[in-house]
Amino acid sequence: MHETTGLPKVQMVDISEKPVTRRVARAMAKVAMNPETAKLIQEGKIPKGDVLATSQIAAIMAVKGTANLLPLCHPIPIENVTVDFRFDGSSSLIIAVEVASTSKTGVEMEALTGAAVAALCVYDMCKAVEPGMTIEQIALEYKAGGKSGEFRGA
Repeated sequence: MHETTGLPKVQMVDISEKPVTRRVARAMAKVAMNPETAKLIQEGKIPKGDVLATSQIAAIMAVKGTANLLPLCHPIPIENVTVDFRFDGSSSLIIAVEVASTSKTGVEMEALTGAAVAALCVYDMCKAVEPGMTIEQIALEYKAGGKSGEFRGA
């Protein structure tokens, strides 16, 4: 317990004894927008520039910087990041971020952070055109590796 507050102390999980294994995680985010905004993105006509390329770079940077954002997240070597975009119907952009590492802990927080920041970047790039866009969903779709094994989201 914390000496001053009486609340439980915060601490990182000790991973020093865990084996190094290949870890993979995939997360997604959904950005809902008007069909007109989606069309402008697809045609490369958003005033700030290429929304998908910029958001891809933002996702990769976020994955690599996750341990600097989340205080109890371990810094780990990132070996691969893939970022994919697809339009679901005429007005929702689905962002998928997959991360791979060979380390002692999983990469799900890195994948989730990458998807979230990519969605935020889409919003930032398009807010002048449509300030009412919404980020509706950020979710872990898949993870594998380590003691807990495989997870598949809904």
